[in-house]
Amino acid sequence: MRVHIATDHAGMELSSHLITELAARGYEMVDHGPSSYDPEDDYPAFCIKAATAVVNDQAAGVDALGIVLGGSGNGEQIAANKVAGVRAALAWNLDTAVLARQHNDANVVAVGGRQHTVEEATELIKAFLAEPFTNAERHERRIAKIASYETTGVLAD
Repeated sequence: MRVHIATDHAGMELSSHLITELAARGYEMVDHGPSSYDPEDDYPAFCIKAATAVVNDQAAGVDALGIVLGGSGNGEQIAANKVAGVRAALAWNLDTAVLARQHNDANVVAVGGRQHTVEEATELIKAFLAEPFTNAERHERRIAKIASYETTGVLAD
């Protein structure tokens, strides 16, 4: 699986750790930045690039997911969710990481680097990456309604 990763300055340590850890587990890691620490950086560009790459890979049939990191993960999740086709979920415990994949077919996970130890965050992300979507009809139906609204602006009942 290809994994696109992006961060802001608050997630640099975690990002570096994840790139090494996940590559050692066989994931193809693609780093969308930043390449150096800057406490004044602006995360949206990094996160949007990673999210766009996930959508493009998936459209091309590549097995791909994404990771966006920041201090809280909130802004990074919001930025990623601006990309059509992205379903980014903020994971703060194992249940939210697993359910994001099982029920929402989330294709990007957001984690706050200042909210967890490196070890805790790594476990959340490993759980997210390992969990498949259930393909349950009710979940597919709900995701389709979100996707329809995203492309048409029309809210389905």
